[in-house]
Amino acid sequence: MNAEHLYKVVLAPHVSEKATMAAEMNNQAVFKVAVNATKPEIKKAIEKLFDVKVKSVQVLNVKGKVKQNRYGRIKKPSWKKAYVTLEEGQDIDLAIAG
Repeated sequence: MNAEHLYKVVLAPHVSEKATMAAEMNNQAVFKVAVNATKPEIKKAIEKLFDVKVKSVQVLNVKGKVKQNRYGRIKKPSWKKAYVTLEEGQDIDLAIAG
């Protein structure tokens, strides 16, 4: 798997209150991934990009919400989220220095 494909599979870290709790309690990291990405692709991409050992990957499809504005209704796009459980002793630092 080449580096360009790795960056197309893993799009961005997903930062939320639930993702922070998962990181603290279950040694998990949450990422926004490509809609057509599979669990083995996500596992390989995370292991190569962050140099960690992945124990398991759980994915879920997030349906886009319908928003209303003064011009009518707009549907936000659907996307895929991956919960990556890391092996014991492994860690991904997603903190943004600023």
